[in-house]
Amino acid sequence: MVLERGEVANSWRRERWDSLRLLTPNWQSRLPGYPYDGADPDGFMTMPEVIERIAGFAAASSAPVRTHTTVTSVRRADGGYRLATDRGELSCRCVVLASGAANTPIVPAVRAAVPAEISCLTPFEYRNPQQLSPGGVLVVGASATGAQLADEIQRSGRPVTLAVGEHVRLPRNYRGRDVLWWMEASGVWSQRYDEIDDIERARRLPSPQLVGTPEHANLDLNILRAAGVEIVGRLSAIRDGRALFSGGLANQFALADLKMNRLLGTFDDWARSRAPELEVGPPERFEPTRAPARPSLSLDLRSGAIRSILWATGFRPDYRWLDLPVLDRNGELRHDGGVVAEAPGMYAMGLPVLRRRKSTFIIGAEDDARDVVGHLLRYLAAGARGR
Repeated sequence: MVLERGEVANSWRRERWDSLRLLTPNWQSRLPGYPYDGADPDGFMTMPEVIERIAGFAAASSAPVRTHTTVTSVRRADGGYRLATDRGELSCRCVVLASGAANTPIVPAVRAAVPAEISCLTPFEYRNPQQLSPGGVLVVGASATGAQLADEIQRSGRPVTLAVGEHVRLPRNYRGRDVLWWMEASGVWSQRYDEIDDIERARRLPSPQLVGTPEHANLDLNILRAAGVEIVGRLSAIRDGRALFSGGLANQFALADLKMNRLLGTFDDWARSRAPELEVGPPERFEPTRAPARPSLSLDLRSGAIRSILWATGFRPDYRWLDLPVLDRNGELRHDGGVVAEAPGMYAMGLPVLRRRKSTFIIGAEDDARDVVGHLLRYLAAGARGR
């Protein structure tokens, strides 16, 4: 049984902004036995199209989905688990936690010091620029979400200031192919979690600065600056109504550029090993990210120049309904490739680098599910032999 708190594809229906498109090309939105067969394999799905695709997969696979059922508690009972829901209790041998890692927006503690006259939103609340007050907008966070929203809001005619911390820069296209084609074809995306030196850091990496558009456009800090977005450093504090930003933007930019070029070098090495049958363009390198000559280190939030703040500062999972000692001190699930050792028969899906680098993308679901279900079946078989 699959339990869903709302409708199928609920988070895509309720927690996304209007113009959002997937970052992955349509052909990568394949699910087990359910490849993309539309007319635009290299395009990027809109939110209605994503909803239709997930709902279609649920119907095609005859998934036993029980919608509008909110789980309020999971606890050990009788060698398995007892689930309390708003529609009654259920018992089972195994539980798979497939609620993902983006249930709750992360808003830093400095939010409490924002002057009352400034409206604050998270990406879960934002729908389009028209809902914002007229005037300037401070976007905090420059991963995929922050960069996309800064671009959209700036285009609406509102002046935007973008506070940038650690980020991942990628071109949309490389050597004539989508960069995510390179991620899959070269094997980078399929790298297993137990082959990564610092798995905890890999799981904390922000999403790359990419956008899915019909024009296959690039989106990076150079492009945002050229469009008029003011780039400042990481928001470090708000004191007496002034937002304070860290220095060192040039170092942040140099580090992001260095990592991007290392990845492109990995693609180049792989392409050389496949030559001459591989049809791609010549190696490329991109203009370094340009740091402002004198970036602002503070901003008076009481001046009226900023009317809204959008907190694009990441997301975290919500496990308040897990009545089990399986979380670390940061509230993250302790697991080994999706296997929760402290709760036999409990598994996870859809978390960052769960079993592979592609785990949080639609394309990553099939391989991870195959591994997790394999372990689950062995667990059930061992229990049956024991009985």
